[in-house]
Amino acid sequence: MSETTIYLSLGTNLGDRHVQLSKGLAELQKAGIQLVKRSGIYETEPMDVFDQPWFLNMVVESTTTLEPLGLLDVCKQVEIECGRVPSTWHGPRHMDIDILLYAEREIASERLTIPHPQMRERRFVLIPLLEIAPELVDPVTQQPYAKILERLDEGKKVFSSQINES
Repeated sequence: MSETTIYLSLGTNLGDRHVQLSKGLAELQKAGIQLVKRSGIYETEPMDVFDQPWFLNMVVESTTTLEPLGLLDVCKQVEIECGRVPSTWHGPRHMDIDILLYAEREIASERLTIPHPQMRERRFVLIPLLEIAPELVDPVTQQPYAKILERLDEGKKVFSSQINES
């Protein structure tokens, strides 16, 4: 099978967050996902469950030979290897990996929806995505993600992270 360009979002708010992101990236590479570009790291305010530490988030452009559901399985396994355990929806976690885009494909199944169903509403996803792919267009709406971000004000703070963690 040929390689497909994908975009993944990684986030963490437990433990040494920079180490967690590095470990997640390393585990993805061990699973055969080739990193092409990575955004900077952004510190972001939690959503929905506010009594928890802020997140570090980033987006990576990668290539894979995995089919979408196989990629989902790898992402879930990497989350577990990074210490994720079942918890509250939008609650604290050691690692969260979302498949944002799988080439220009649209997928809607019980297990997986691509493009990621909430990505158009999340500054913490769109800002790092546009950092590495500024011309990217949503395959569903045919709108540039830059235009979607311009209209978005969900009220959540997103800062470029220069934090050194202990």
